[in-house]
Amino acid sequence: MSYVFGYTGNNDISDRHLQKKDGQFTRAKSFPTLKPLGPVIETELDPNQVDIKLSINGEVRQHSNTNDLIHKIEALIVKVTEVMTLNPGDVIITGTPSGVGPLNPGDDIEIEIEGIGKLKNQVIE
Repeated sequence: MSYVFGYTGNNDISDRHLQKKDGQFTRAKSFPTLKPLGPVIETELDPNQVDIKLSINGEVRQHSNTNDLIHKIEALIVKVTEVMTLNPGDVIITGTPSGVGPLNPGDDIEIEIEGIGKLKNQVIE
């Protein structure tokens, strides 16, 4: 964990049409603007005990805690580094709680992560 610089929020947006067409996630998750990060990088945080909430147009759609992750953050880092080399500035995205759904142009998304803050973005076509 001494190699981890810090933690931030991420809006893990996917193009579901491409995901279904391709049969896997790479292209559907890799376009510019599909992974906004922020609002800050927090360097003093217990990543295994953080409250997470996502709202769309003011309605809470996801609410969970990182202690609900299947694997602890340390174990995820070990698994990732077994198959690839991480360099300074690389980001590991852990996934999302249940409650995902379709987004529409004009939707306002707010992700609130305890100890980090709020990441806000709007869906544009």
